[in-house]
Amino acid sequence: MERFSPNLRAHDLTDPQWRVLRALFDYGKKDLSELAEVCCLLKPSITRIIRAMEQRSLLEKQRDVKDQRRTIVSITSKGKDLISKVGPTSEKIYKQIEAEFGAYELDGLYRRLDLLITKLKKE
Repeated sequence: MERFSPNLRAHDLTDPQWRVLRALFDYGKKDLSELAEVCCLLKPSITRIIRAMEQRSLLEKQRDVKDQRRTIVSITSKGKDLISKVGPTSEKIYKQIEAEFGAYELDGLYRRLDLLITKLKKE
């Protein structure tokens, strides 16, 4: 994260906030539980993060029309604009890491991490 943090800080974002923005951008609307799982964050943390980002108009919350107990979160146009500003630099950093580590090795690492996640979920 030390390579990514300066770019995030320049846009007044924390790593967890960036994960939330990217998840909503990539996967669309999510309820709080789904979002916490996708972002690997605890529910109390996601609630606090969502509140702060909602105040900045980066995302919005609304009650699920089918189940009023569920809160649905979605990214706003301002959040999408921020993705377009932060994303290109993040992509450059990923390309640098790939160049230093090697595409084949990085792909293998991702596969092994996915396998670890799958096995841990079975327990």
